[in-house]
Amino acid sequence: MANSYFQFKQFRIEQAGCAMKVCTDACVLGALAAVEDADRILDIGAGTGLLALMAAQRNPAARIEAVELDEAAAAQAAANFGASPWAGRLTLHAGALAALAATAPRPFDHILCNPPFFRNALRSPDARRTQARHAAPDTLSFAELARFAADLLTNAGRLTVLLPPPEMREFEQEAARAGLFPLTRLVLHHRATSKPLRHITAFGRAGGPVTETAHSLYASDSDAYSAWFRERLGPFYLAL
Repeated sequence: MANSYFQFKQFRIEQAGCAMKVCTDACVLGALAAVEDADRILDIGAGTGLLALMAAQRNPAARIEAVELDEAAAAQAAANFGASPWAGRLTLHAGALAALAATAPRPFDHILCNPPFFRNALRSPDARRTQARHAAPDTLSFAELARFAADLLTNAGRLTVLLPPPEMREFEQEAARAGLFPLTRLVLHHRATSKPLRHITAFGRAGGPVTETAHSLYASDSDAYSAWFRERLGPFYLAL
């Protein structure tokens, strides 16, 4: 039986109560997003609390808040926060993003999000897993996410989002309508020769040329992690 937790070098993710478990591409987002200089960070759709915890490890001064709609996942994330070395800097809001926004919080310097994105795939019979993985009428739409982010960011703030390439193109259109434009884009491949797997894109209020890079999770000729992945995830993964 697989472990009910994922052990990192400085913290543990208990995930038995979460529909969506720790996944590699989310770990890349947590390791890559430019959170080092942010004073206030928000993780939208926290799930296990992974992104917030990775941000807390990378930025020893930031105050980090996370919002999660699913009650069981919110409870799990809160417990993971409390068991971490950074419990005093982490806050979990259980409920909808709209409820948090209605409290008129101080603006955030960086917002992280790995939103639901499966739109046409077969929906899971597990309602909670569907909510976590599939965009649906009862989940936060791309347009809503973009508008909330625009409202909650500082003027120089950044929104970093993880999505498959087709969904990212759609999100970029919604973000532009909300006044947020791509600044950097990582094209993530399984291997260098495989088709793009995910885009990790950082958005800000100023438009301009987009800095694009491409990297792969695995070396082209083996099942070993790529040198780039080992460098990025080395501070987190026990095996690296």
